[in-house]
Amino acid sequence: MIAVTANGESRSVPEGITLADFVEGLRVPGGRVAVELNGRLVPRDRFPTVALAAGDRLEVVTLVGGG
Repeated sequence: MIAVTANGESRSVPEGITLADFVEGLRVPGGRVAVELNGRLVPRDRFPTVALAAGDRLEVVTLVGGG
């Protein structure tokens, strides 16, 4: 297990977990989510290839539509 910080909260996650797996574990409805990793926005198509590392800082924001 490694420690990462997501939205200011420390979390333990399995070593080698991808960003896609991390987001899936959050159970965000409809997959409407944006993620900033260490200060940089990560394009959604890169989620499956980005592995989290110890000490990473994530900001996860859900997107809400309306009108």
